[in-house]
Amino acid sequence: MRTLLTLYAKELRSYFLSPFGWIVLAFTAIMQGVSLSTAMKILQDTPIADSLVYIVFHTPIFWFYFLFIFPLITMRLFAEEERSGTLETLLTAPVRTSQVVFSKYFAALSFYVILWIPAFVHFQLFSTLTNIPTPFTNGSLLGAFLIIFLMGVFYTAVGVLASSLTSSQIIAGIITICMLVIHYFLGFVTVIWGETSEAVGFFHYISCQEHLHFFAKGLIDSRPIVYNLSMAAIVLFLTHHIVDYRRWKR
Repeated sequence: MRTLLTLYAKELRSYFLSPFGWIVLAFTAIMQGVSLSTAMKILQDTPIADSLVYIVFHTPIFWFYFLFIFPLITMRLFAEEERSGTLETLLTAPVRTSQVVFSKYFAALSFYVILWIPAFVHFQLFSTLTNIPTPFTNGSLLGAFLIIFLMGVFYTAVGVLASSLTSSQIIAGIITICMLVIHYFLGFVTVIWGETSEAVGFFHYISCQEHLHFFAKGLIDSRPIVYNLSMAAIVLFLTHHIVDYRRWKR
């Protein structure tokens, strides 16, 4: 456990000791502010029954920056160490493969959670700065952040897997965004081909749009929780075996 914590602390510090980590944090905070401003403009121009939280997390702006967060925070994890030659030193050290994989994964996931602190603060400051009742409930706010965290658990694992496959950060980033975009558009299968397919239940089950749709309304469902956690476990299992193969191949 001490080795895992040491490796985790090292990986997490690397995000804050490089300009790139602060650039990602600034970019995410700015886009979160743009999403909130856009949602408030929509509420001002058109009466809508949905809450502010729901609108913020259903704008095209949200999905644009949300999907791009993951290649940015994960593409360097294994790829950069492979390119610089430090991965060989790490894998020949007296540490387990699982400790290497989990330390990088949990560091990336922790940084991902930190990226959402500005958005949470925005919502908390809404009533203070506007002197009007908040156009959302605590249930919708907590539900939205819960599913964003759960999707982050799964999508961060995808990014770690992509980074373990190559020594190029760019290729790792491209693989990650392609896999996430494909997963995103799988949620539109029922919209395009209708509800007549026998697999319609499966596509509803994996749809990240539907997960966010219900959670942002404060409707917590256990199925998306199980799905995201299970998929993260499967992807990390694959990552472990890929890194282990590269370790013993040396």
